[in-house]
Amino acid sequence: MNQKQRCLLIVEDDAGLQRQLRWSFEDYDVVMAGDRPTALALLRRHEPAVVLQDLGLPPDATGTAEGFATIAEILQEAPHTKIVVVTGNGDRDNAVKAIGCGAYDFCSKPLELEVLRLIVDRAFRVHELEAENRKLRSRSTTTLDGIIGSSEAMLAAYRLIEKVSPSNATVLLLGETGTGKEVFARAVHRLSTRSDGPFVAINCAAIPETLLEAELFGHEKGAYTGAHKQTKGKIELAVNGTLLLDEIGDMPFSLQAKLLRFLEERVVERVGGREPIPVDVRIICATHQDLPALISAGRFREDLFYRVSEVTIRLPPLRERAGDIAPLARHFLEQAASRHGRAVRGFTAKALKAIEACPWRGNVRELENAVNSAVIMANGKQIELEELHLGAAGGDILDLRQVRNDAEKRAIQLALTRSGGNLSQVAGLLGISRPTLYDLLDKHGLKKPAEAE
Repeated sequence: MNQKQRCLLIVEDDAGLQRQLRWSFEDYDVVMAGDRPTALALLRRHEPAVVLQDLGLPPDATGTAEGFATIAEILQEAPHTKIVVVTGNGDRDNAVKAIGCGAYDFCSKPLELEVLRLIVDRAFRVHELEAENRKLRSRSTTTLDGIIGSSEAMLAAYRLIEKVSPSNATVLLLGETGTGKEVFARAVHRLSTRSDGPFVAINCAAIPETLLEAELFGHEKGAYTGAHKQTKGKIELAVNGTLLLDEIGDMPFSLQAKLLRFLEERVVERVGGREPIPVDVRIICATHQDLPALISAGRFREDLFYRVSEVTIRLPPLRERAGDIAPLARHFLEQAASRHGRAVRGFTAKALKAIEACPWRGNVRELENAVNSAVIMANGKQIELEELHLGAAGGDILDLRQVRNDAEKRAIQLALTRSGGNLSQVAGLLGISRPTLYDLLDKHGLKKPAEAE
């Protein structure tokens, strides 16, 4: 265990007990605090793995309010910290309450130093094992740069991306607006044999129909008014690399035939040109549209659909990614705080709970925008619920049955994520039997993990 991991923060206002504890833990890097502000300052400076804390702290040395407030703030700032609480003799109620608030363990006064030493040593060991587990899990679930998430829905998308990337197959990414389709497209490019080549993206919905053909295929000088020079299109610019056709469902029907010819023959003809130009480029398409429905409506070519969907990957909306929302929010907070030069370090418990409960109909993009705005407007070091402005995030849902079903499904998804798919642990976390869990999995259309047993 390195020196940083062996740092022990002791929060105790009794000078005599401070000396005794410092001597008892002399082989640790001990830092000492006598009150909550000092404890939080030392927490930020030294990032201790374990905190040994008395509940009676000034200015409430005879009560426990200040002690519980300290526990809450420590865990908000450093949720993986192990807190060992020191309680009064026989004060079992406060000991149990401390554990319920997130403390790791407790030890009653008068202190038996050998017993306390064993508890603290064990806390360090558990912290070390959990840190190693997070590291291993991170290596297995975040191999795609720029993508954050370990929910079952995201793991399924990761596995498909890793399988398809080394090939030259045309990939169709399906997902609601804001689910990160371009981020996934870039991941495919980075993991492909074309990673040294260019990645070029074009949004088919953002360019007027009269200009989209020239943007894609290029144009010769004099091809139309304003075409003062020969210009390569996006397809040619992506040679030996990857081209993302974003929102391909919005491509004009008249242009779809020319795109189909390119996909079949791998040649382009610039607007106003006659010479076919061979190109070697990998195509990725993305859309939030229901392409089969567009085909039925006569707005999308069926033969083009089969060309662009050699491999189809569905990206889950944020509401189906239980367990991913809080890590994403923290990631966006760190980015925004650095970008705007703000000393914002986290969310209050109420704010984080609201973030996880929000439907996020705009998905990851909406979450990022909300966190970015809150960082700018925050008055303190933690974002408060009121600073998130979530009131308009999708409107109120008044159907109680829908609310209950949605909450039930999110709870099961979150338990699956936290337990790594172990159904016995999932049932325990939810406080239900395994047969009931099986019924609920079927009810909500959730897949039973292969490693459940």
